Amino acid sequence: MVEIWTNSAGMPSQVARRAERAEASGYDGMTTVDSQNLSGDCYVALAMASTGTEKLKLGTGVTNPFTRHPAVTACAIATVQAVSQGRAVMGIGRGDSALAHLGFSPSPVPKFENYLERLQGYLRGEEVPFEPGGNVDALRLANQPTSSKIEWIRPGRYPKVPVDVAATGPKVIAAAARHADSITFAVGADPERIRWGMETARAARTNAGLAPEMSFGAYVNVVVHDDPEVGRRLGEGGVSLFARFSAMHGSAVGPTSPEEKRVMEGIHDAYDMTRHSRAGSPQAAVITSEFASEFGIFGSPAYCLDRLRRLVALGLSRLVIVGSSAGADPDEAAGAEQRFVEEVLPGLKQIANVEL
Repeated sequence: MVEIWTNSAGMPSQVARRAERAEASGYDGMTTVDSQNLSGDCYVALAMASTGTEKLKLGTGVTNPFTRHPAVTACAIATVQAVSQGRAVMGIGRGDSALAHLGFSPSPVPKFENYLERLQGYLRGEEVPFEPGGNVDALRLANQPTSSKIEWIRPGRYPKVPVDVAATGPKVIAAAARHADSITFAVGADPERIRWGMETARAARTNAGLAPEMSFGAYVNVVVHDDPEVGRRLGEGGVSLFARFSAMHGSAVGPTSPEEKRVMEGIHDAYDMTRHSRAGSPQAAVITSEFASEFGIFGSPAYCLDRLRRLVALGLSRLVIVGSSAGADPDEAAGAEQRFVEEVLPGLKQIANVEL
């Protein structure tokens, strides 16, 4: 089965209500933003969301390796795993808005990879070596830990929380392929770019002596509207957010056409982090109709379903649907989301089951 997820942000009580609606609508899972200056705490939100749902999977979308020690991150998501009876997913990336609003850029890939290793150790209930630089010896205790372990995480009590990496560039894809349980690509809706990401991950696993296959997913910007231009305007904030990941440091990565390269790098140059992911922002103004039609999916229910069918056919295990952006007309946004739920989601779930 290919899982269809939605996303959320905001205060925990709002997320809890959205989770209930998502489960009732037929979604398989929901991610929650982790960006402390822009949104409420994701783990409180996920725990609250678990109490009003029974089957919906719940994940961070996404956390980062900077704002919390890996033991704290593991403990938080393991707590969600416990209260949800095994429905948690640990979504993580290098960090973006959460770090920018603290004055930092995304975590370097080697540090990110090291964090993934330690995080997985904690989630497996293993003893994890202390990081260099610790000074617990200064306390002169009679006895003290010689390594770090989350004592209450015991294998067998609940399934281990799977770690899913949100990845765009080849170095992060490779690190995720070596250490994560799954990868959700943030490269747009062009099958060529997603196929490139899958091939990059498989090559990295083969080079590491691992079986090449693993679970893959994709974040996809989708807005249902009979006028694709209206749909594009509703979703332009999210498109600018995800497209910037492909040019995070100014140069586009992955297979790109000249138009895609120009727009991705233009989004980077125009990006206003104080208007992160918002419609009507300077970065959203860079998006062209041609770029939007390749990077995202905007149009009628039949058109959206056809485009999503092509992605399912690649062998993806999860699609995270990113709809209208913050700052978009709320009535138009609500109408577009309702049309996706009523006119696209049922058909997409049928296709996903048949393709698998």
